[in-house]
Amino acid sequence: MNLKIMDDQIALDAVLSMPEKRGTKVPLCVIIHGFTGNKDEQHLIAISDMMNELGMATLRVDMYGHGLSGGTFRNHTLYKWISNAMAVLDYVHTLPEISRIYLAGHSQGGLIAMLVGAMEKDRISGLMPLSPAVTIPEDTRMGRILGHPVDINHIEDSYATDKEDYVLGGNYVRVAQTIYPEIAVKQYKGPVLIVHGQDDKTIPIEKVEEMSALYADCRFVAIPDETHCYDNHLDSVVDVIRTYILEKHWNE
Repeated sequence: MNLKIMDDQIALDAVLSMPEKRGTKVPLCVIIHGFTGNKDEQHLIAISDMMNELGMATLRVDMYGHGLSGGTFRNHTLYKWISNAMAVLDYVHTLPEISRIYLAGHSQGGLIAMLVGAMEKDRISGLMPLSPAVTIPEDTRMGRILGHPVDINHIEDSYATDKEDYVLGGNYVRVAQTIYPEIAVKQYKGPVLIVHGQDDKTIPIEKVEEMSALYADCRFVAIPDETHCYDNHLDSVVDVIRTYILEKHWNE
């Protein structure tokens, strides 16, 4: 089911997928894409399909300035994505057929899942950060953004990215430098699964593993010979997530 979820005046495009076999109520996982991504990327659909097969509902959503949602890429910030995620959770919380809510996100979406997990710990039953971009805040404070130098004392109006059609506004840097995910993760006490590729060239696996150790209940799984977006062994990633869901009974 395609739908629009409003966050103030911004319409977020989303797809709600219900399992074929279900009881009166089912658990649901919100899935958030990454930087320059969208809800219809192959790895997100594969994870969503597997969850549906296990009896879970999923809601994949395009965030501010991405995919079919409102806003412009240039004007998106982590604060806006946090607000988007909370608006989506508000919507899901009103659905009478949903029993529990889980939150997953890839890359920048994984970072958002970590941050929002601390804010919404009262109604999120489990987190699943996938290749989470935990280094974005620290990198900006250290004067780097997407591998390019940044003077945080003289922030520019815009910054080029590795993709020609994607230009970041200066507010992205202003916001990112104020965020400390290491504080957020300590506030979430529920079950967490983090999956990361050993050959991820975008986010160093060592940084993610260090962050995972700060959770009270976290399983960290490294996928050999795997990239940031799971280009080589997506089936292995899906299998890891499936095994965790069944072991933790997220699908019941």
